Amino acid sequence: MKKKLIFFIVIFFLFSIIILSFVLYKNNKKSKIIINVYNWGEYISDGTNGSLNVNEEFTKRTGIYVNYSTFQSNESLFAKIQNGGAKYDVIIPSDYMVSKMIKMDMLQKLDFKKISNYSYVDDSFKYPAYDPTNEYSVPYTWGLVGIFYNKNLVAEEEKDINWNILWNKKYSGKILMFDNPRDAFAISQIRLGISLNSRNKSDWIKAAEDLKLQKPLVQAYVMDQIFDKMANGEAALAPYYNGDAATLLERNKEIGFVIPKEGSNKFVDAMCIPKNAEHPAEALTYINFMCEPKIAAENIKYIGYSSPESVVKNQLDKKVANNKICYPDEQILKNTQLFTALPDELNSFIDSLWVNVKTGEQNNPYALITVLIGFILLYLIVFLVKKKKNKTL
Repeated sequence: MKKKLIFFIVIFFLFSIIILSFVLYKNNKKSKIIINVYNWGEYISDGTNGSLNVNEEFTKRTGIYVNYSTFQSNESLFAKIQNGGAKYDVIIPSDYMVSKMIKMDMLQKLDFKKISNYSYVDDSFKYPAYDPTNEYSVPYTWGLVGIFYNKNLVAEEEKDINWNILWNKKYSGKILMFDNPRDAFAISQIRLGISLNSRNKSDWIKAAEDLKLQKPLVQAYVMDQIFDKMANGEAALAPYYNGDAATLLERNKEIGFVIPKEGSNKFVDAMCIPKNAEHPAEALTYINFMCEPKIAAENIKYIGYSSPESVVKNQLDKKVANNKICYPDEQILKNTQLFTALPDELNSFIDSLWVNVKTGEQNNPYALITVLIGFILLYLIVFLVKKKKNKTL
């Protein structure tokens, strides 16, 4: 009798453990939250080369998992969000795209009470032109555009490089160019003394014509492909972002980098929450985590860009903190321009110009209209001549 009782107690105990484990498993599965983060490629400390895996650290601290994916351009990010094909909780677009998405009501206002680490962001990065009410974005990194050059392929007397070198026929077939309109047009606009945010269509046409002159010299229009092409010595010159200088210079000691004295584009990439985010509260937690000086420093050490938090700069190696590529002096910064959002109609016009540039067409967008008007006028002349003849008959 005693043995039977013990047997039933053991069975009951084991059964209870199984039921309890199943309940706990179900509850844990239900409570598991995954946020979707959409960022630029090679733009976060990911645990390689002894670095901290930032997303894993976030999960360890909060229990929130991160589904992390990347994009190559602001335009591809915008298209993905606009089409609604995927839902993201945190996205990191550049300044002008932040402005555009605010205008199109695609972003949520942020609750800064839940982003306590925002206090570490320098005042100079608050209330920016692209987010004038300071409600929709938190700066992640900033940088400038410059030129990478192969020391073995670029003539010694041309080491004091300016933007004109990208139009030098001597380097035909050895020049890489941005594969996005805003960055590509900016280089030509600086060359021509045109504002990067001009609302005048004729200014954009001038820049487009200038880029068409460059087209026969361009080996390829690229973005992240620049790393392999320049590192392998396939190209002599390529405009790109200063934050990638450390990566490229490490891969190939024969590569140099310069920020042209005549000016450059200063950009800011910022963290935002899309309107259709499924986990906005957790997204705020993630943004706050990314602003923590220790985490921000880990990201900056890994990706090589500049931080909008001075306290982070103080945590970096002195060679990095004093590096003029990562943290240019005031003389260079004074001569930079920040992108702002342009009207939709002008953006469409610029996109059509960019297509013309890449396809190598020499005519401007008004050419078709001119031809049509010519045909209409010719038709009217013929019609009037025939009518006059008929009257005389």
